[in-house]
Amino acid sequence: MESLPPVVVKIAIFVLVLSSVSLVAVLYMLPVDFTDNDEHSQGPTRYQILVLGDIGRSPRIQYHAISMGKHGKTVDLVGYLGKSAHSIADSELHPDIFAHPSITVHPLPRAPPYLQTDNRLLFLALAPVKVIFQTCGLLLVLGHRTKPAKALLLQSPPSIPTLAVAQIICYLRNTQLFIDWHNFGYSILALKLGEAHPLVYLSQWYEAFFSRFAAAHLAVSDAMAHALKRDFRIDAPMLVLYDRPASHFRPFELQERLAFLGRLPETAPFVDEIEKLRLRVIVSSTSWTMDEDFSLLLDALVGYSELATTSHPHLPEIMVIITGKGPQKEHYLAKIADMEDKDKLEMVTIKTAWLSTGDYASLLASADLGISLHKSTSGVDLPMKVVDMFGAGLPVVGWGKFQAWPELVQEGVNGRGFASTEELQAIIVELFGNDAQQLQRLRSGACKESERGWDGEWDAVAGKLFDIT
Repeated sequence: MESLPPVVVKIAIFVLVLSSVSLVAVLYMLPVDFTDNDEHSQGPTRYQILVLGDIGRSPRIQYHAISMGKHGKTVDLVGYLGKSAHSIADSELHPDIFAHPSITVHPLPRAPPYLQTDNRLLFLALAPVKVIFQTCGLLLVLGHRTKPAKALLLQSPPSIPTLAVAQIICYLRNTQLFIDWHNFGYSILALKLGEAHPLVYLSQWYEAFFSRFAAAHLAVSDAMAHALKRDFRIDAPMLVLYDRPASHFRPFELQERLAFLGRLPETAPFVDEIEKLRLRVIVSSTSWTMDEDFSLLLDALVGYSELATTSHPHLPEIMVIITGKGPQKEHYLAKIADMEDKDKLEMVTIKTAWLSTGDYASLLASADLGISLHKSTSGVDLPMKVVDMFGAGLPVVGWGKFQAWPELVQEGVNGRGFASTEELQAIIVELFGNDAQQLQRLRSGACKESERGWDGEWDAVAGKLFDIT
């Protein structure tokens, strides 16, 4: 009899150990608070919303909670607080989360720092331990610290171990499970391990298997909904709930723009140049992860600067403000510093910022152009940052070489798509060159898009699904 390949043996051991430990954890941490369906109808209906991620960096999941709260439902919002937050009070959550009396935030215990790594080999060794830690934390919060709910809405990914744990909790508590898909976990894992890695296939099987037990599903794009039905063989109801901007994103008039830029530290010294159109402001929001290649933007800016100092002297200077936090931030900051030292960015100033919710919305409304470098790992997800930019009436130039892009951006109407550094550079030159009318047309299209808000979209799709509206 032939022996099994070493990689198969390792996966088998991984699954066996994880299953054994998880079973022990389940037996030890079984929910002590059960309920019957009849009890759900008594008083305000309770809903649970779960994301195995930073709540403050998950706007869609916060908007779900706010929408449910507006309709008089009691909401338990479960997820991580920001890494720098020591309590709920100093976490970076949407103000309406704090203000609403029926929304309660339940923080998940965060895995120790030594379980976080970008090293591929260490990741494979530490991942099982991290999954066990997360499983215990989820069972503790969902099974003990929160009351039974009528429904649990899970954002996926992350799907490991949340899909399995959520199924257990929902079964034991007679709760309906709904899954809100914004991407596929296995496609994100493939960025780290490679598409052909056995754990990527295992992750895909895991997502497909456990997702079939949910009562219904939401997807961020029509392309994603079709992919879920086709690849995961899901028969349950599948509804498309497009991301829409929250009410605090809105277009600004010129004087509002100048007033905000005059008090923002990064732009205040340059307001006169901005008002005279000698300086243009670009905003790019990022999580500094592998699915966003900032080299595309940096190389395009180098090319723009070279043109502006040679053959295209009419081009204005550019200030690029990059917002967000993430693992690759220091790598790209070092690259930017090197470019500046070599005078490759004479006509470009690059600044980074971490802004409050309100100031971020105001920055988008005050900028000239938004840039998205999101490269969809699945081809069917859509970047929330573009939705926010449209909400603020900001035209967008983004990486458009994936299937779902046309569902969000209308080429030449509210934005432009690119597929290379050269295309991005050419579009920036075109929009900031002598033909100002094209940029204004795109802004008009973005402002029209801002009229489509989250509340109306949610009420028509998710509200009806949850039997709330």
